[in-house]
Amino acid sequence: MSAHADRVERLLALLPEAEVNVMLITGLVNVGYLTGYTGTNGIALIGQQARTFVTDFRYVEQAAEEVDSSFERRRASLDLLDAVEESLPAGELRLGFEEAHMSVRQHRRLRELLPDRIELAGVEGIVERLRAVKDADEVARIRAAAALADEAFERVIGNALVGRTEREVAMDLEQEMRTLGAQRPSFDSIVAAGAHGALPHARPRDVPIGKGELVVVDWGAELDGYCSDCTRTLAAGEPGAQARDVYQLVLGAQLAGVEAVQAGAGCREVDAVARAVIDGGGHREHFGHGLGHGVGIEVHEGPRLSQRSDGSLLAGNVVTVEPGVYLPGGFGVRIEDLVVVTDEGHDILSGLSKELRVLE
Repeated sequence: MSAHADRVERLLALLPEAEVNVMLITGLVNVGYLTGYTGTNGIALIGQQARTFVTDFRYVEQAAEEVDSSFERRRASLDLLDAVEESLPAGELRLGFEEAHMSVRQHRRLRELLPDRIELAGVEGIVERLRAVKDADEVARIRAAAALADEAFERVIGNALVGRTEREVAMDLEQEMRTLGAQRPSFDSIVAAGAHGALPHARPRDVPIGKGELVVVDWGAELDGYCSDCTRTLAAGEPGAQARDVYQLVLGAQLAGVEAVQAGAGCREVDAVARAVIDGGGHREHFGHGLGHGVGIEVHEGPRLSQRSDGSLLAGNVVTVEPGVYLPGGFGVRIEDLVVVTDEGHDILSGLSKELRVLE
């Protein structure tokens, strides 16, 4: 059985819990996950008596090459919803749709197209639930993306940081990842020096990096359809004592958070382990985001590690562990690794040292 066919079988096993007979998959990332399709217009209908992929004339040949052979392939108009009814089995049924991936307008249109025998039922996150648990091949792809990103980082920061602009470093890093074979960066790279580093999602500026500043670098590569995500904080010349103290505090929190990652651990509890270290260091108000998030086909997936998270970690989850301390007007420190949950505990996919690195 192919990987895509196996994913479909696992989805079918969840349909009784969702109280639907067939799922209409419209989120393109989810369509690709289940079928193998990489185009920009496609839907899938999946049930015990329905396994159909639908696209328009522009992607018929591409679908023939990419879509798993377990699917019947249909061609439709540009509005693929027109083909939903003819792709469904006869009789009364409940058709599930992805709440997060269907607009009110699309829902209204679908309701107009379908006969009364078909009841529509919104379903939340059913495919995302499957995607959160990676198989061995997916973990291998994420590991390869992380290794590529690590190599690009080493090549770029081997040059002096002082005097280079944040934007120059970010552009060099993204170009190096592409040179090494990445399809693209998995998100817009962050390079933020000095006080700018106190913004967790800072955008690189055309501002030179100054001597003695801490520099937060957050980057990732997309390779073979899967993403990586890593953060390191560097020193552009010798930093001050406060900067070193905060760095060591964040490092302690990060190490504690990584150690807490294991199958069965509550997502909220893992966040709390790292947060307690930062709270104990007197910086409770300077760590305002969650500890981490899942990474896979998209750079932000489930599960989430935060104060508001429910659920527990499962073997096969790939999550970031990225505590930070952000001092407005001063500097920021964030340290992030990619970690896969295993039956035995965890495995760190990021390969770079986390000791404070001082560059000129």
